[in-house]
Amino acid sequence: MRPGIQPYLLGLKEIIDKKLLELLPNSSDSLSKLEESMRYSILAGGKRLRPILCISASEAVGGSLDKALQIACAIEMIHTYSLIHDDLPSMDDDLLRRGIPTNHSVFGEALAILAGDALLTDAFSLIAREGISNVISPTVVVEIIRDISKAAGSQGMVSGQAFDLALEGKEVSVELIEKVHSLKTGALIEASVTSGARVGGANEDQLLQLKCYAKYLGLAFQIIDDVLDIEGGTEIGKSRGADARKNKATYPALVGVERARKMALELTEKALLALKDFDDKAGPLRDLAFYLGGRKY
Repeated sequence: MRPGIQPYLLGLKEIIDKKLLELLPNSSDSLSKLEESMRYSILAGGKRLRPILCISASEAVGGSLDKALQIACAIEMIHTYSLIHDDLPSMDDDLLRRGIPTNHSVFGEALAILAGDALLTDAFSLIAREGISNVISPTVVVEIIRDISKAAGSQGMVSGQAFDLALEGKEVSVELIEKVHSLKTGALIEASVTSGARVGGANEDQLLQLKCYAKYLGLAFQIIDDVLDIEGGTEIGKSRGADARKNKATYPALVGVERARKMALELTEKALLALKDFDDKAGPLRDLAFYLGGRKY
């Protein structure tokens, strides 16, 4: 991993945070409770992994940051909606997210649901706006909407969360865990990468290679997340041991922490191999794979 990855991540995070602040609704000096709830969760921090992957994928195929930025922010809004809803008492019932109380703990369940609904819906409005303004061609915008809606809906995150809930306390195989996480986590990571690639003008071969990269990266990321739930603490932004308390199906629960970390390394190597035909413009994507596959927090 090049020494410049942390400045790269922090620099893009600052740009993304600034753009999100600009894009979020702000109808008056005194924010409505709905707007306050939306801002609370999306401006609470986070690594901005998905929008960074979107921008990095665009740059890897010769695109620009500016052209990908609004799409990247829309993806972060969709990701944040999913976190708000996953944390609800009827779902994972979490009280801590990104190091602060969860949305429903502060604003109540009803407003948390509405804030998530608003972020999801407004995100697609932002994406469509790019096509209307001709920043991105309408055809590419439709392809992006197709990819992201599939990743976020019944063929992606929503299905993954339903599986996750249904499998609590049950014996599962590694293959089934992989299926769940490819839907719940991997689908939106893949859509983040392909959306950026489409904005950047990727050809079909590049899209296929980047999809492969994102698939392996998403699984490695989730394995490390599962490990950190055991080894980490509040420094990772959520309560330690939450998965074990809920008898969730996770990689380390099934194969152990050491084997889970080895699996993450193997998947990282496969992700890097998928980028073998890309030049130095894909350097950030390679660095992200190293960083996410071996992170400690």
